Amino acid sequence: MVDVVVETEIRRSRGVVAAFAADPENAPAWYANIKAVSWESSPPLAVGSKVAFRAQFLGKTLEYLYEFTELDPGRKVVMRTAQGPFPMQTTYTWSDSGSDATRMTLRNTGKPAGFSAVAGLVMAPMTRRAMRKDLAKLKSLLEAD
Repeated sequence: MVDVVVETEIRRSRGVVAAFAADPENAPAWYANIKAVSWESSPPLAVGSKVAFRAQFLGKTLEYLYEFTELDPGRKVVMRTAQGPFPMQTTYTWSDSGSDATRMTLRNTGKPAGFSAVAGLVMAPMTRRAMRKDLAKLKSLLEAD
């Protein structure tokens, strides 16, 4: 089981942070590994929306189809792989943190099977490092505006 949680404080309002981070089309701007995003269902984002992500991880191109299973605008988004090499659930949560600042939490959970179960032990620390870098990039982008 991989269960990685990281968080950061961003000096922007919760509405601004959540709107930017929850928009799948912005993912390549702040996720280092995500190279392309395409809608498999019609925008806007809603429960049941499906979005395909093309990522680079450990030198390999990975294709994931995420289905959005929970959407509470400005508070929480949950997406789960509907198709892809590694079953994963990603959760974003946002909360107010002081005056005009937001605490964003990013959580990835998954249960690798077979060979991936062994890889999961190695993947957790690598995933944590990547997620920390991604949140740092998001923070940098949003605080620069």
